[in-house]
Amino acid sequence: MAIVATCLVSLLVCCGLAWWQWDRFTSANGTFQNLGYVLQWPLFGLFPAFMFWRISKLRQKAEAEAEAGTEAAEQRVEPEDKPAVPAPRPRPDVAEAITDEDEELAAYNRYLRELNARDQQAAE
Repeated sequence: MAIVATCLVSLLVCCGLAWWQWDRFTSANGTFQNLGYVLQWPLFGLFPAFMFWRISKLRQKAEAEAEAGTEAAEQRVEPEDKPAVPAPRPRPDVAEAITDEDEELAAYNRYLRELNARDQQAAE
């Protein structure tokens, strides 16, 4: 219930600020920036109410999916002989990756190794 009160207070405060900006806009030194604020403040005031509505809908959806998931888990029968860990995947051939490397990339990698070695020596 406190969240509803917070949403209402937010809306009232922001509508008051919109009214204040409207008074500033209609005064002699009002600008179109004030008019922009007149349009923005009510949206800022409605945002907490929108977020409350959105979060409640997401919570209802999550609860419905969890309920459906538990029902599906109860109906599903898993075989006993299924391994818990999947079989390892074959590793790509590392030698092929090195032979496919072009000469410019190989030179750049050698340069990076040299820089790393210099940094390691300087740190010691």
